[in-house]
Amino acid sequence: VQLQACGGGLVQAGGSLRLFCAASGGRTFSSTSRGWFRQAPGKEREFVAAINWGDGRTYYADFVKGRFTISRDSAGNTMYLQMNSLKPEDTAVYYCGEKRGSSPRAMSMMGSHIDYWGQGTLVTVSS
Repeated sequence: VQLQACGGGLVQAGGSLRLFCAASGGRTFSSTSRGWFRQAPGKEREFVAAINWGDGRTYYADFVKGRFTISRDSAGNTMYLQMNSLKPEDTAVYYCGEKRGSSPRAMSMMGSHIDYWGQGTLVTVSS
């Protein structure tokens, strides 16, 4: 499976961005979850949000609840992250990942134990 993330850029605080993650190759099972993680300079990679590909269940990190929305286009095999009310502390490289046989909540606790990673897209939020 290859994951391609894009949509990052420079935005002012309070603004919005929409990230995309397109998957190709392999087969997507209903038990698969995909999600977004981020890594700020000098910090460890952290979980942001995840979605189950079969039933659309979602799970969010507390620091993005009410601001970010994860969604999927199962027919097109694309995942989205709508980011609103962005803050300077949201500045990071955002990565999409896939974990087979996992719920979105379980994916949030797996750290680096993800089956597939995309290459990352940089989001910079200016104050």
